[in-house]
Amino acid sequence: MEFEFSSMDFENDIQNCLSTLKSGGVILYPTDTIWGIGCDATDAKAVEKIFQLKKRPDDKAMIVLVGEERDILKYVANADLRVFDYLLQNPKPVTVVYEGAIGLAENLLGKDGSVAIRICNDGFCKHLIKRFRKPIVSTSANISGQPPAMFFSEINDEIKKAVDYVVKYRQDDKTVISPSSVVKWNKDATVTTIRP
Repeated sequence: MEFEFSSMDFENDIQNCLSTLKSGGVILYPTDTIWGIGCDATDAKAVEKIFQLKKRPDDKAMIVLVGEERDILKYVANADLRVFDYLLQNPKPVTVVYEGAIGLAENLLGKDGSVAIRICNDGFCKHLIKRFRKPIVSTSANISGQPPAMFFSEINDEIKKAVDYVVKYRQDDKTVISPSSVVKWNKDATVTTIRP
């Protein structure tokens, strides 16, 4: 689907996001699935802002987006390379829970030190992550307990006002996209499905 959006507007959104993320702020942005609330995944204070904004218990882990396979190797200790073959076989976005997270904000991780990471294929997100050179948090743009917003127009005004920057790109997009599948990668290269 084509959007009426100039390359200058796209670049302006990217620059504003980079500035916000680098200063510990929170963005509202389109992902390869639904609209998300994001921040620097290595900044515990920024992560805490998202927990407060969503009124979410801080023992519930959040997803981290990366741009490339090699990012998994950077943020997961002893990553099993077989996971990449598994991801290639899946047509829809898949978030994988890995054991042994490293280099990420502690309050993003599960109690067991695991982390949920998705390699993002959306053009805007991939570009943003590549330019930021760090992973970005992605959690649904809703107050905890409420249904996730499928489109920008469904996002609660409370969320829009609470973030530091709202991306303009794809605000009019009405393509129906579901949240990602979530699986846990096991040591024997099998997966446990958490969310189909």
